[in-house]
Amino acid sequence: MPITDIPILSMLRTRMEWHQERQRVLAENVANADTPNYRPRDLAPPNFEEALASPGMLTLTRTDPDHIGGDGGDGGSRFAADRTLKYEVRPGGNAVNHEDEMMRVASNQMDFDAVADLYTRSLALIKTAVDK
Repeated sequence: MPITDIPILSMLRTRMEWHQERQRVLAENVANADTPNYRPRDLAPPNFEEALASPGMLTLTRTDPDHIGGDGGDGGSRFAADRTLKYEVRPGGNAVNHEDEMMRVASNQMDFDAVADLYTRSLALIKTAVDK
């Protein structure tokens, strides 16, 4: 088993991918701040309950763009949209609030940095253990 397939490292990697995808969605919100009738979007956090309950479960991985994906193959984001957003609509029909979006962007960046640090430290611990 490759080191990167260790369940905790896999979950950290998934979380980093989620933060990257969320950054893209938040950037779209900011870019469309003046688009009439645009509603901001966000992603629901990944749920690791199933992975924690069954640690031996294997999932399909696309290693080549020509492979059929195990997530339905729609080509879009593999993370669920957050449908619980509440927003205030301006007279022009747009609901993007710059302050809220920038707070989400900053929070997302801090969370990504924390997860990336945990991932790096975990790999360093494994490397130290292997070297001994």
